[in-house]
Amino acid sequence: MAYEQTKFTNGYEFSAGTGYVLPTYPFVTPPELATGELKRHEVVIVGGGLAGLTLAASLASFGVRSVLLDEDNTVGVKGASSRGICYAQKTLEIFKRLGIYERIAAKGIQWSVGRTFAGTDEVYSFDLKVQQTHNLSTLPPFVNIQQFYVEGFLVEQVLASGLVDVRWQHRMTAFEQNGECASLNLETPAGNYQLAATHVVDATGSKSPFRAWVGAALNAQQGDDRWCIADVRFKEQPPVERHTWIEAPFNDNRAVWQHLMADDVWRLDYQMAPDCDMQEVSKLDTVLDRLQRQFAGQLNVRRDCEVVWVGPYAYKSECLNQLRHGRVFFVGDSAHVVSPFGARGGNSGVQDADNLAWKLAAVQLGQAKHALLDDYNTERHQAAVHNVMVTNRTAAFLRPASPAQRLFRDAAIALAKSTPALRPYVNTGRMSSPNTYATQRVGLLSELHALQNMRFRWADGSAGELLDLSPWIGSNLLVLWFGKTSRREAQALRECGARVVQVFAPPSVGQHAECIVEWDERAALRSACAGEAKCNIKWALVRPDFYLVARGSTVSELGNAINASLGNAA
Repeated sequence: MAYEQTKFTNGYEFSAGTGYVLPTYPFVTPPELATGELKRHEVVIVGGGLAGLTLAASLASFGVRSVLLDEDNTVGVKGASSRGICYAQKTLEIFKRLGIYERIAAKGIQWSVGRTFAGTDEVYSFDLKVQQTHNLSTLPPFVNIQQFYVEGFLVEQVLASGLVDVRWQHRMTAFEQNGECASLNLETPAGNYQLAATHVVDATGSKSPFRAWVGAALNAQQGDDRWCIADVRFKEQPPVERHTWIEAPFNDNRAVWQHLMADDVWRLDYQMAPDCDMQEVSKLDTVLDRLQRQFAGQLNVRRDCEVVWVGPYAYKSECLNQLRHGRVFFVGDSAHVVSPFGARGGNSGVQDADNLAWKLAAVQLGQAKHALLDDYNTERHQAAVHNVMVTNRTAAFLRPASPAQRLFRDAAIALAKSTPALRPYVNTGRMSSPNTYATQRVGLLSELHALQNMRFRWADGSAGELLDLSPWIGSNLLVLWFGKTSRREAQALRECGARVVQVFAPPSVGQHAECIVEWDERAALRSACAGEAKCNIKWALVRPDFYLVARGSTVSELGNAINASLGNAA
């Protein structure tokens, strides 16, 4: 039987427009078909989307091999080419470590300002550059770029690494696992075969077959809200800001989103009536009429704009109760699905992959015990639950499901127009920011926070930033030691099993080659690490995903923290 091409998914078969041109990749007959050998791999990733590709690239950056299987031969999803567009600062920092940030920044659109309107009145605005969650990093709060570009950059990165065996047009048909290994049955254009794996990562998306294969339980909520995306190129550009309308007069007083992406293409999301005909609202003429209402008096849309792509969608929220089932780890939409408000979907999947990658690498490279892998479920399940909660609140604000919710929304909008202090109650999406992880492990902070990519100076005075340390750290832990060390402390740090960098306040000079100097007298890095402890610390412990996990003032405390961070504590 011939291998069937991947079908349209998620209802996007109604899509219209001139379309995007996506790259295609060749199918290569796997060696197992010729030899009949059942070969075992340490890590097999199923799904070549955003999360799966990020995981493969991250593992490769740590020197760890993997096999990546995808049922299609391209990036993106058939019939849904642009999909996610807003990439958050933490995700951009991950991409910088992986070597693709510069390409994303050059192709995409940076932004930090968002403005929200109710009717013609502006009721809320923000600038993420001045918010505490974003104001210290050298990277922008957000870059808008079509998802297939990011996936394409990741494909090129993993292929160039030489450590990722990417196998296109490989469809999973069956799966089993036991105490020895996992077994995957695969269908390809050249025939069927089996692979064995120590660890399997499911990145196949919201229709994951692994959920049923492992008996995963989930919490789900399906709303009746309907939306229609229009990717449009204008001859004359609107302002380069994120504009949202809660009650757009040009869209029957329903919500609208407006973002600029790469290639001078604007993403416009229109909230539709809940009982709309999804095929009808996606017709090109219908979309053009909708655009003409929005830009009446400004342009003639049939003459002055090109509709690149149209696609309707209905969102839902899902969250697995466990993100690890034996040898299987769930990442991205396989693990959790959220409504698109606040850009918490794709960003969360990338951050899932980042969290899991260093842990798999540390275990495989003998730096940590297998118990560390359980922390993936603990931490990223917390993140998933939080993101589902936050996006569900936004969904309820945009389409109130009860009289009480409608009353709250109407009051929030009315008060926001006259009382600036109440404007944050207007909820069109709480923008993605790094999740914190609560932990009760002895030796660690009770809450683990991400460090932003702060600037510093190297000992020779040249400029640097925190992510510059990433290639040197690898999958090891990083100790930031503030100030000078005694002879005893220096000896203990050499033997602690982590990478150590001394941090000095300007204009001090370091004792060793591995030292950095704070950018200025404000000592932002030390202050961020000290937190509520202010500056009464000697060291801070940072993971390869640049989460601050512990701080203290003695070397003995540091040893306990390192063991706890690697799952090696008794």
